[in-house]
Amino acid sequence: MTNSELATRRVNALARGVGVMTDHFAARALNAEVWDEDGNRLIDFAAGIAVVNTGHRHPKVIEAVTAQLGAFTHTCHQVLPYAPYVRLAERLNEKVPGDFVKKSIFVTTGAEAVENAIKVARAYTKRDAVIAFGGGFHGRTFMGMSLTGKVVPYKVGFGAMMSDVFHVPYPCALHGVSVDDTFAAIEALFKADLDPARVAAAIFEPVQGEGGFYPAPAEFVTRLRALCDAHGIVMIADEVQTGFARTGKLFAMEHYGVAADLTTMAKGLGGGFPISAVTGRAEMMDAAAPGGLGGTYGGNPLGIAAGNAVLDVIESEGLCDRAEMLGGKLKAVLAEIQKTTPELADIRGPGFMVAAEFLTADGKPNPELTGKIRLEALKRGLLLLTCGVYGNVIRFLAPLTIEETVFDEAMTLLTEAVAAARKA
Repeated sequence: MTNSELATRRVNALARGVGVMTDHFAARALNAEVWDEDGNRLIDFAAGIAVVNTGHRHPKVIEAVTAQLGAFTHTCHQVLPYAPYVRLAERLNEKVPGDFVKKSIFVTTGAEAVENAIKVARAYTKRDAVIAFGGGFHGRTFMGMSLTGKVVPYKVGFGAMMSDVFHVPYPCALHGVSVDDTFAAIEALFKADLDPARVAAAIFEPVQGEGGFYPAPAEFVTRLRALCDAHGIVMIADEVQTGFARTGKLFAMEHYGVAADLTTMAKGLGGGFPISAVTGRAEMMDAAAPGGLGGTYGGNPLGIAAGNAVLDVIESEGLCDRAEMLGGKLKAVLAEIQKTTPELADIRGPGFMVAAEFLTADGKPNPELTGKIRLEALKRGLLLLTCGVYGNVIRFLAPLTIEETVFDEAMTLLTEAVAAARKA
């Protein structure tokens, strides 16, 4: 079956709301390369949106999942528990930032992890309200999209959002929002609309993902921690996209020297298998009564096996250090491109969670050029993703295990794509 034939079938069979960026239908993949149904090869700088940080079909992940397949595939942990679930929880309790006793739960998607973190915060504080930030992305479920700070396409047509969710601007110097501006907005919120004694949680991404790969300034994180402490608010770090070595640390919050009360994670944890988690202060995680958390597929044995293997691979292959190395090389290439591309206004991001933002000559977002670059790269066999509220940011998310030769080839294709897009 060809890509073209499958594209026609897809349009006829799938709901329009399931957006698709390309008409390349994956047939097989290995590490940082994917081959489509027509035999075309793509260098994957998307990694399933930061899911396969350990590469497509990492041998150790496949080995662990295969072994689990030979034992059992499902019991529902709430019915018949199993040892690897406990082991992975113990490992996350040890590795998630925070010098306090922790407990964990496993669910299936990032949105589920976020939903459960809010449930935990509400159960613990006996409060309802949640503070989130403009540009943040927390999922497509009703609470997830209510927390998300981007209307198009996530909220359009779905009616009223969940109540008691309040957004304030996220600090971004490039777009003129300072840390002081953010906290002035919070203070104004507390004076005009929201008693801080009603706030259960404040949720943020240490590096905004869909919002544009804006790293949280260190001052913002420390001040948010202080504000949460002052008002008894649960601080939630959404590490769904930043987790598992992507930023040069196992978790992005390790860069800041302060810890969140609850941490949500998914994507890179499973190495391509569905699993997500919430890890946090034991007294908070224990606030919900038995049966209040979990789900039929939560912590599925295959995802658990993959999660344990992913942690092994990150440690044995030094992927945190490798993220720093690859990110440095990518930033150097982008800096060279910037010399002849004035539209490339900003290069940013920790580790191998790097972004390039494009602006017009008068400083406005430039989604037109950004889109052209993505398409020119795709023509050449390089898969890139865009992001940002204005769609003017390219985010680079190749597997941390990408071979040097494949990485270098991708850099050549990127340079060619930018030059071609500027001429188009």
